[in-house]
Amino acid sequence: MTATAPRFGPPSLTVRLLLVVSVLVGTVFTVLSGTASAHAALTASDPADGAVVATAPKDITLTFSEEVSLGDNGVRVLDPAGKRADAGKVRSAGGGSGARYAVALHAGVPDGTYTVAWQAVSADSHPVSGAFTFSIGAPSKTTVHVSDDEAGGGLVGVLYGTARYASYAGFILLVGGAAFVLGCWQRGASARPLQRLVVRGWVTITAATLVLLLLRTPYTGSGKLADAFDLGGLQDVLATKEGAALISRLLLLGAAALFIAVLFGAYAKREVAAGSEQPDGEHTDSEQPDSEQPGTDAGKEKQDLTFGLAIGGAVVAAGIAATWALSEHASTGIQPGLAMPVDVIHLLAVATWLGGLTALLVALYRTPYIEAAAVRRFSGTAFVSVVVLAASGLYQSWRQVGSWSALGGTSYGQLLLVKVGLVAVLVGIAYFSRRWTGRLATTAPEAVAETEAGSESAIATDTEAAQETESVTVPAAASAGTAADAETGTAAPVGDTRRATQLERQKAALATARQKRLRDADPSRSGLRRSVLAEAGVAVVLLAVTTILTTTEPGRTAEQEADRTGGASTAAPATAGPVDVLLPFDTGGENGKGTAEVYISPARSGDNLMHIYVNGPDKQPLDVPEVRASITLKAQKIGPLPIAPKRFAPGHWSAENIQIPLPGEWQLQVTVRTSDIDEQTVYKNVKIG
Repeated sequence: MTATAPRFGPPSLTVRLLLVVSVLVGTVFTVLSGTASAHAALTASDPADGAVVATAPKDITLTFSEEVSLGDNGVRVLDPAGKRADAGKVRSAGGGSGARYAVALHAGVPDGTYTVAWQAVSADSHPVSGAFTFSIGAPSKTTVHVSDDEAGGGLVGVLYGTARYASYAGFILLVGGAAFVLGCWQRGASARPLQRLVVRGWVTITAATLVLLLLRTPYTGSGKLADAFDLGGLQDVLATKEGAALISRLLLLGAAALFIAVLFGAYAKREVAAGSEQPDGEHTDSEQPDSEQPGTDAGKEKQDLTFGLAIGGAVVAAGIAATWALSEHASTGIQPGLAMPVDVIHLLAVATWLGGLTALLVALYRTPYIEAAAVRRFSGTAFVSVVVLAASGLYQSWRQVGSWSALGGTSYGQLLLVKVGLVAVLVGIAYFSRRWTGRLATTAPEAVAETEAGSESAIATDTEAAQETESVTVPAAASAGTAADAETGTAAPVGDTRRATQLERQKAALATARQKRLRDADPSRSGLRRSVLAEAGVAVVLLAVTTILTTTEPGRTAEQEADRTGGASTAAPATAGPVDVLLPFDTGGENGKGTAEVYISPARSGDNLMHIYVNGPDKQPLDVPEVRASITLKAQKIGPLPIAPKRFAPGHWSAENIQIPLPGEWQLQVTVRTSDIDEQTVYKNVKIG
């Protein structure tokens, strides 16, 4: 007689809360991370940022830390009026270190300040953009306004980042859940909650991959969500490395679907059949029925199927992990030939650990029973995964950070320290989980034995009551039919079938209740559930930090960028508002002492206004023959940029249209001449926002 399987109710409040928290954490971290930081840094340019050249150069060259993809409009040179001054076609320029690209200028361009705006896709698939200025002849006023929004930002950037988080989460659930079933608890293949976990992981990564493929065009280009359905843009994406990786991932996910069908189909049925040969189907993996022992034909078939699934699943999982390794951080920088396989191993270790942890959490909360041996096996598997994770992560950290200063002085290094801290917390919680596992192995038999007697009597009482209730609730018509059939010697299939179905449901419900009582009677199992839940909560945050790390500029390139800009890109912004400084001077002659008050507005990169008020010792306006000024950005070796103020009134000099090319700490130089031979130059550092 076939028993009706019990129906599992909705997820418990704890598991549902963990799911909600994971979604919220992923979304919040995606929003807070902002736009994707540049992974390819502009390390040099010719002319340099802020440079003043005597004659117009033939070409504008840009040097990046790694290979980038630049379209024909990837570099735009705009004259002071905002018109294109370049030929439009970008070409590769060999020579020197790094990846160099050039665009030609039109012949006969006039003097003035020019803006170079560029947008590219780095070799690790992330969009990068920026702008700088240079001047021909002398700085001039410019009408060009370059947007502060970075490539890959806005709504499209948030959606793309969320899809990335979802793809990593789906990969972890798919690979880790399947590995937990095959390697730790093979009877779990027939457990509906674990089946749903792995299938949902597959659905999540598949849907996220499709979203990433559609959003790729606006993410690396216009930033407009409507362009996600541009078939021409999609065709261009498919020709890129990232597009090929996404398509390959979808094909591998098709193979993963076949793997899931076999794992939860033929393999699960074999496990159910094996379990039905024992009383109540409750044998441990080490107590297999005779038909499943290794020496039997059935045992050999099971071993072959397990081996085939393990090999096939490992190949598919490694292939999916390789789609990230071949298109992101590991594929660029130093030692890519070693970094890519290490990255694949790193991703598989993360999935085995965190995905298996999630599967164990679901098994502890949503399945009636899980063997202590399965928990012990996962504990050993998790330990090996953490060791592999630490070794591969150490190599990746050295490769991406490069120096101790970058570890604490760059966003990548700081996030890496946060990740290391979270891993340490996870390992600490895992220590307590291992202790609970050890207690589970020794106390579970006693708990089961103590609960068995009370449970058996309770079940017997419940069964007798159910049978009595059944005899009372049988319809009168069915009873009459049964009596008549007894007289004629024929069966009453309708009444018997109904009673049999109800009895089977009651037996299944009572068996489920019995297993739940046995499970909850063990305090060590309850402690293990709480510690595993804590691990899963920390793992959610760890996954979010890891996702942000993949979209953050590595420490090596961040330091290269800082060297180029003199630290301006990473320095804290200056206080908003004009600059007002007081500079004492003493030229040495008669009436040679006084102060020069310099006022700069708005004290930001771009067009500025300067006023200089010269006062004597009596703090009254001092009419001097000449005042000169200049500014220098020493960190980037820009300047001195001359400023020629004009006399506006006695003691009052002013200059308009002062072009400050970029923010930073500038050195202000003011020269005051009080006679034909007496003058002094004074200096003051000012912050330009």
